Amino acid sequence: MPYGRVPGLDLPVSRVVQGTTMLGTVYGEDESFALLDNVFALGCTTLDTAHVYGGGQCETMVGRWCQARGVRDQLVLIGKGAHHSPERQRVTPADITADLRQSLERLQTGHIDLYLLHRDDLSVPVEPLVDELNMHYQAGRIKAFGGSNWSVERIQAANAYARVHGLVPFVASSPQYSLAEQVAEPWPNAASIGGARAGERDWYAREQMAVFAWSSLAGGFFSGRFRPDNLDSLTSSGDQMIIRSYGSPANFQRLERAQRLAEERGLTVAQVALAYVLCQPLNLFALVGAFSAAEFAADVEAGTLRLTPAELAWLDLSRASR
Repeated sequence: MPYGRVPGLDLPVSRVVQGTTMLGTVYGEDESFALLDNVFALGCTTLDTAHVYGGGQCETMVGRWCQARGVRDQLVLIGKGAHHSPERQRVTPADITADLRQSLERLQTGHIDLYLLHRDDLSVPVEPLVDELNMHYQAGRIKAFGGSNWSVERIQAANAYARVHGLVPFVASSPQYSLAEQVAEPWPNAASIGGARAGERDWYAREQMAVFAWSSLAGGFFSGRFRPDNLDSLTSSGDQMIIRSYGSPANFQRLERAQRLAEERGLTVAQVALAYVLCQPLNLFALVGAFSAAEFAADVEAGTLRLTPAELAWLDLSRASR
Protein backbone atom coordinates (compact mmCIF):
# COMPACT_ATOMS: atom_id res chain seq x y z
CA MET A 1 0.00 0.00 0.00
CA PRO A 2 1.43 3.41 -0.92
CA TYR A 3 0.94 6.26 1.55
CA GLY A 4 0.94 10.03 1.44
CA ARG A 5 0.79 13.00 3.77
CA VAL A 6 -1.83 15.62 4.54
CA PRO A 7 -0.84 18.77 6.46
CA GLY A 8 -2.08 18.67 10.03
CA LEU A 9 -2.26 14.89 10.24
CA ASP A 10 0.36 12.95 12.17
CA LEU A 11 -0.31 9.59 10.52
CA PRO A 12 0.43 8.72 6.90
CA VAL A 13 -2.68 8.43 4.75
CA SER A 14 -3.21 5.36 2.59
CA ARG A 15 -3.41 6.30 -1.08
CA VAL A 16 -6.33 3.89 -1.50
CA VAL A 17 -9.08 4.92 0.91
CA GLN A 18 -11.94 2.56 1.74
CA GLY A 19 -15.44 4.00 1.63
CA THR A 20 -18.06 3.01 4.17
CA THR A 21 -21.45 3.35 2.48
CA MET A 22 -22.05 -0.41 2.63
CA LEU A 23 -21.47 -0.68 6.39
CA GLY A 24 -24.66 -1.10 8.36
CA THR A 25 -26.69 -0.80 5.16
CA VAL A 26 -25.81 -3.56 2.68
CA TYR A 27 -23.77 -5.41 5.33
CA GLY A 28 -24.72 -6.20 8.91
CA GLU A 29 -22.27 -6.01 11.77
CA ASP A 30 -20.49 -9.33 11.18
CA GLU A 31 -19.94 -8.67 7.48
CA SER A 32 -19.00 -5.04 8.11
CA PHE A 33 -16.44 -5.98 10.74
CA ALA A 34 -14.98 -8.69 8.49
CA LEU A 35 -14.60 -6.24 5.60
CA LEU A 36 -12.92 -3.63 7.80
CA ASP A 37 -10.64 -6.28 9.33
CA ASN A 38 -9.54 -7.33 5.85
CA VAL A 39 -8.91 -3.89 4.40
CA PHE A 40 -7.01 -2.88 7.55
CA ALA A 41 -4.85 -6.00 7.23
CA LEU A 42 -4.13 -5.00 3.62
CA GLY A 43 -2.68 -1.68 4.79
CA CYS A 44 -5.68 0.63 4.61
CA THR A 45 -5.28 3.11 7.44
CA THR A 46 -7.86 5.58 6.12
CA LEU A 47 -11.66 5.32 6.04
CA ASP A 48 -14.05 7.73 4.36
CA THR A 49 -17.29 8.40 6.24
CA ALA A 50 -20.01 11.04 6.22
CA HIS A 51 -22.81 12.22 8.48
CA VAL A 52 -25.40 11.53 5.79
CA TYR A 53 -24.30 8.00 4.83
CA GLY A 54 -26.93 5.42 5.68
CA GLY A 55 -28.76 7.86 7.89
CA GLY A 56 -25.92 7.54 10.40
CA GLN A 57 -25.60 3.74 10.29
CA CYS A 58 -22.26 3.84 8.47
CA GLU A 59 -20.58 6.10 11.02
CA THR A 60 -22.06 4.05 13.85
CA MET A 61 -20.64 0.85 12.40
CA VAL A 62 -17.19 2.37 11.98
CA GLY A 63 -17.30 3.53 15.59
CA ARG A 64 -18.27 0.09 16.87
CA TRP A 65 -15.49 -1.55 14.88
CA CYS A 66 -12.86 0.92 16.08
CA GLN A 67 -13.87 0.31 19.69
CA ALA A 68 -14.05 -3.47 19.29
CA ARG A 69 -10.63 -3.69 17.64
CA GLY A 70 -8.89 -0.91 19.59
CA VAL A 71 -7.43 0.64 16.44
CA ARG A 72 -8.69 4.21 16.56
CA ASP A 73 -5.22 5.65 17.14
CA GLN A 74 -3.92 3.82 14.05
CA LEU A 75 -6.55 5.24 11.70
CA VAL A 76 -7.18 8.40 9.76
CA LEU A 77 -10.93 8.99 9.74
CA ILE A 78 -12.33 11.25 7.05
CA GLY A 79 -15.69 12.71 8.04
CA LYS A 80 -18.05 14.92 6.07
CA GLY A 81 -20.89 17.15 7.15
CA ALA A 82 -23.15 20.01 6.05
CA HIS A 83 -24.82 18.01 3.28
CA HIS A 84 -27.97 19.50 1.82
CA SER A 85 -31.38 18.08 2.78
CA PRO A 86 -34.49 17.89 0.58
CA GLU A 87 -35.84 20.89 2.48
CA ARG A 88 -32.90 23.30 2.34
CA GLN A 89 -29.24 24.00 1.75
CA ARG A 90 -27.30 23.14 4.92
CA VAL A 91 -23.89 24.75 4.47
CA THR A 92 -24.05 26.97 7.55
CA PRO A 93 -21.98 27.29 10.74
CA ALA A 94 -24.84 25.88 12.81
CA ASP A 95 -25.22 22.83 10.56
CA ILE A 96 -21.48 22.20 10.58
CA THR A 97 -21.47 22.13 14.37
CA ALA A 98 -24.61 20.00 14.68
CA ASP A 99 -23.37 17.40 12.17
CA LEU A 100 -19.87 17.27 13.61
CA ARG A 101 -21.05 16.72 17.16
CA GLN A 102 -23.41 13.93 16.10
CA SER A 103 -20.71 12.29 13.98
CA LEU A 104 -18.30 12.29 16.92
CA GLU A 105 -20.93 10.52 19.03
CA ARG A 106 -21.61 7.90 16.38
CA LEU A 107 -17.91 7.30 15.77
CA GLN A 108 -17.23 7.12 19.52
CA THR A 109 -14.21 9.36 19.18
CA GLY A 110 -13.05 12.73 20.44
CA HIS A 111 -11.88 13.95 17.05
CA ILE A 112 -12.19 13.42 13.31
CA ASP A 113 -8.84 13.57 11.56
CA LEU A 114 -9.92 15.20 8.30
CA TYR A 115 -13.29 16.95 8.19
CA LEU A 116 -14.75 17.98 4.83
CA LEU A 117 -17.74 20.16 4.13
CA HIS A 118 -19.78 17.70 2.07
CA ARG A 119 -21.35 20.33 -0.19
CA ASP A 120 -21.03 24.02 -0.93
CA ASP A 121 -23.58 26.82 -1.16
CA LEU A 122 -22.43 29.77 -3.24
CA SER A 123 -24.89 32.06 -1.49
CA VAL A 124 -23.05 31.59 1.83
CA PRO A 125 -19.86 33.65 2.33
CA VAL A 126 -16.76 31.58 3.03
CA GLU A 127 -15.72 33.66 6.04
CA PRO A 128 -18.15 32.30 8.67
CA LEU A 129 -17.53 28.74 7.45
CA VAL A 130 -13.77 29.12 7.88
CA ASP A 131 -14.30 30.69 11.30
CA GLU A 132 -16.50 27.79 12.42
CA LEU A 133 -14.06 25.15 11.21
CA ASN A 134 -11.21 26.94 12.96
CA MET A 135 -13.21 27.00 16.19
CA HIS A 136 -13.56 23.20 16.06
CA TYR A 137 -9.90 22.88 15.08
CA GLN A 138 -8.84 24.92 18.12
CA ALA A 139 -11.10 22.77 20.34
CA GLY A 140 -9.39 19.60 19.04
CA ARG A 141 -12.51 18.14 17.43
CA ILE A 142 -10.88 18.11 13.99
CA LYS A 143 -7.20 17.99 13.04
CA ALA A 144 -7.53 19.26 9.48
CA PHE A 145 -10.33 20.28 7.15
CA GLY A 146 -11.33 20.97 3.57
CA GLY A 147 -14.21 20.78 1.14
CA SER A 148 -15.98 18.11 -0.88
CA ASN A 149 -17.53 19.28 -4.16
CA TRP A 150 -16.00 22.71 -3.71
CA SER A 151 -14.63 24.63 -6.69
CA VAL A 152 -11.04 25.82 -6.84
CA GLU A 153 -12.31 29.42 -6.74
CA ARG A 154 -14.18 28.89 -3.49
CA ILE A 155 -11.22 27.09 -1.90
CA GLN A 156 -8.96 29.94 -2.95
CA ALA A 157 -11.36 32.46 -1.41
CA ALA A 158 -11.54 30.50 1.84
CA ASN A 159 -7.77 30.21 2.08
CA ALA A 160 -7.19 33.86 1.21
CA TYR A 161 -9.42 34.81 4.14
CA ALA A 162 -7.63 32.34 6.41
CA ARG A 163 -4.24 33.69 5.38
CA VAL A 164 -5.14 37.34 6.04
CA HIS A 165 -6.61 36.54 9.46
CA GLY A 166 -3.99 34.07 10.65
CA LEU A 167 -6.37 31.10 10.54
CA VAL A 168 -5.90 27.49 9.50
CA PRO A 169 -6.76 27.01 5.80
CA PHE A 170 -8.36 24.21 3.82
CA VAL A 171 -5.75 21.48 3.25
CA ALA A 172 -7.81 18.98 1.24
CA SER A 173 -10.43 18.77 -1.46
CA SER A 174 -12.67 15.94 -2.61
CA PRO A 175 -13.89 16.32 -6.21
CA GLN A 176 -14.85 13.60 -8.66
CA TYR A 177 -11.94 12.37 -10.78
CA SER A 178 -11.51 9.27 -12.89
CA LEU A 179 -10.31 8.12 -16.29
CA ALA A 180 -13.92 8.50 -17.48
CA GLU A 181 -14.94 12.14 -17.85
CA GLN A 182 -18.09 13.08 -15.95
CA VAL A 183 -20.33 14.34 -18.76
CA ALA A 184 -23.40 14.94 -16.58
CA GLU A 185 -23.73 15.50 -12.86
CA PRO A 186 -24.93 12.41 -10.97
CA TRP A 187 -26.56 14.85 -8.54
CA PRO A 188 -26.68 18.67 -8.40
CA ASN A 189 -23.41 20.54 -7.78
CA ALA A 190 -21.17 17.48 -8.07
CA ALA A 191 -17.74 19.01 -8.65
CA SER A 192 -15.31 17.23 -10.98
CA ILE A 193 -11.74 17.94 -12.08
CA GLY A 194 -11.76 15.40 -14.92
CA GLY A 195 -11.80 15.72 -18.69
CA ALA A 196 -11.60 19.29 -19.96
CA ARG A 197 -11.02 20.75 -16.48
CA ALA A 198 -7.26 20.84 -16.97
CA GLY A 199 -6.96 24.26 -15.37
CA GLU A 200 -8.22 22.96 -12.04
CA ARG A 201 -5.94 19.91 -12.24
CA ASP A 202 -3.00 22.22 -12.95
CA TRP A 203 -3.85 24.27 -9.84
CA TYR A 204 -3.95 21.15 -7.66
CA ALA A 205 -0.66 20.01 -9.19
CA ARG A 206 1.01 23.34 -8.40
CA GLU A 207 -0.39 23.61 -4.89
CA GLN A 208 -0.08 19.89 -4.11
CA MET A 209 -3.22 20.19 -2.02
CA ALA A 210 -4.48 16.74 -1.04
CA VAL A 211 -7.13 15.51 -3.48
CA PHE A 212 -9.48 12.75 -2.32
CA ALA A 213 -11.04 11.64 -5.60
CA TRP A 214 -14.55 10.25 -5.25
CA SER A 215 -15.90 7.88 -7.91
CA SER A 216 -12.29 7.21 -8.87
CA LEU A 217 -13.61 4.22 -10.85
CA ALA A 218 -16.51 6.22 -12.29
CA GLY A 219 -19.06 4.52 -10.08
CA GLY A 220 -18.47 1.10 -11.67
CA PHE A 221 -18.20 2.19 -15.31
CA PHE A 222 -14.99 0.14 -15.56
CA SER A 223 -16.49 -2.98 -13.97
CA GLY A 224 -17.12 -4.71 -17.29
CA ARG A 225 -20.90 -4.43 -17.00
CA PHE A 226 -21.28 -1.41 -19.27
CA ARG A 227 -21.01 -1.71 -23.05
CA PRO A 228 -22.36 0.49 -25.81
CA ASP A 229 -24.61 -2.38 -26.98
CA ASN A 230 -26.24 -3.30 -23.64
CA LEU A 231 -27.25 0.01 -22.10
CA ASP A 232 -30.96 -0.52 -22.73
CA SER A 233 -30.88 -3.63 -20.55
CA LEU A 234 -29.42 -1.80 -17.52
CA THR A 235 -32.51 -0.30 -15.97
CA SER A 236 -31.76 0.12 -12.25
CA SER A 237 -31.55 3.68 -10.95
CA GLY A 238 -27.88 3.21 -10.06
CA ASP A 239 -26.99 1.91 -13.51
CA GLN A 240 -28.94 4.68 -15.19
CA MET A 241 -27.05 7.28 -13.13
CA ILE A 242 -23.71 5.81 -14.27
CA ILE A 243 -24.85 5.73 -17.90
CA ARG A 244 -26.07 9.32 -17.69
CA SER A 245 -22.87 10.51 -15.98
CA TYR A 246 -20.24 8.56 -17.94
CA GLY A 247 -21.86 6.81 -20.93
CA SER A 248 -20.41 9.00 -23.69
CA PRO A 249 -18.74 7.79 -26.90
CA ALA A 250 -15.40 9.21 -25.71
CA ASN A 251 -15.65 7.35 -22.40
CA PHE A 252 -16.45 4.09 -24.16
CA GLN A 253 -13.32 4.67 -26.24
CA ARG A 254 -11.36 5.14 -23.01
CA LEU A 255 -12.92 1.93 -21.68
CA GLU A 256 -11.88 0.05 -24.82
CA ARG A 257 -8.31 1.31 -24.50
CA ALA A 258 -8.22 0.36 -20.82
CA GLN A 259 -9.35 -3.14 -21.81
CA ARG A 260 -6.55 -3.41 -24.37
CA LEU A 261 -3.89 -2.24 -21.90
CA ALA A 262 -5.26 -4.55 -19.21
CA GLU A 263 -4.93 -7.55 -21.53
CA GLU A 264 -1.38 -6.59 -22.47
CA ARG A 265 -0.25 -6.20 -18.84
CA GLY A 266 -2.24 -9.00 -17.22
CA LEU A 267 -4.43 -6.64 -15.20
CA THR A 268 -8.13 -5.98 -14.79
CA VAL A 269 -9.74 -3.00 -16.48
CA ALA A 270 -10.55 -1.51 -13.08
CA GLN A 271 -6.89 -1.75 -12.06
CA VAL A 272 -5.81 0.14 -15.18
CA ALA A 273 -8.44 2.82 -14.56
CA LEU A 274 -7.42 3.22 -10.91
CA ALA A 275 -3.71 3.27 -11.78
CA TYR A 276 -4.45 6.06 -14.26
CA VAL A 277 -5.86 8.19 -11.44
CA LEU A 278 -3.08 7.40 -8.98
CA CYS A 279 -0.32 8.10 -11.51
CA GLN A 280 -1.34 11.73 -11.99
CA PRO A 281 1.09 14.44 -10.77
CA LEU A 282 -1.23 15.30 -7.87
CA ASN A 283 -1.17 14.64 -4.15
CA LEU A 284 -4.03 12.27 -4.82
CA PHE A 285 -5.85 9.67 -2.74
CA ALA A 286 -8.44 7.44 -4.42
CA LEU A 287 -11.73 6.76 -2.65
CA VAL A 288 -12.97 3.25 -3.44
CA GLY A 289 -15.95 1.24 -2.28
CA ALA A 290 -14.64 -2.31 -2.18
CA PHE A 291 -17.19 -4.90 -1.07
CA SER A 292 -14.66 -7.68 -0.46
CA ALA A 293 -11.06 -8.30 0.55
CA ALA A 294 -10.24 -9.54 -2.96
CA GLU A 295 -11.62 -6.37 -4.51
CA PHE A 296 -9.66 -4.16 -2.14
CA ALA A 297 -6.47 -6.20 -2.68
CA ALA A 298 -6.80 -5.58 -6.42
CA ASP A 299 -7.20 -1.85 -5.72
CA VAL A 300 -4.04 -1.89 -3.58
CA GLU A 301 -2.14 -3.59 -6.39
CA ALA A 302 -3.35 -0.89 -8.77
CA GLY A 303 -1.91 1.69 -6.40
CA THR A 304 1.57 0.24 -6.91
CA LEU A 305 1.40 0.22 -10.72
CA ARG A 306 3.25 2.79 -12.77
CA LEU A 307 1.87 3.79 -16.13
CA THR A 308 4.14 5.62 -18.57
CA PRO A 309 3.35 9.16 -19.74
CA ALA A 310 2.59 7.70 -23.16
CA GLU A 311 0.14 5.20 -21.67
CA LEU A 312 -1.56 7.88 -19.61
CA ALA A 313 -1.97 10.16 -22.62
CA TRP A 314 -3.25 7.30 -24.77
CA LEU A 315 -5.81 6.22 -22.17
CA ASP A 316 -7.32 9.71 -21.90
CA LEU A 317 -7.38 10.08 -25.71
CA SER A 318 -4.69 12.77 -25.77
CA ARG A 319 -2.68 10.55 -28.14
CA ALA A 320 -3.79 8.33 -30.98
CA SER A 321 -1.13 5.72 -30.26
CA ARG A 322 1.51 4.84 -27.73
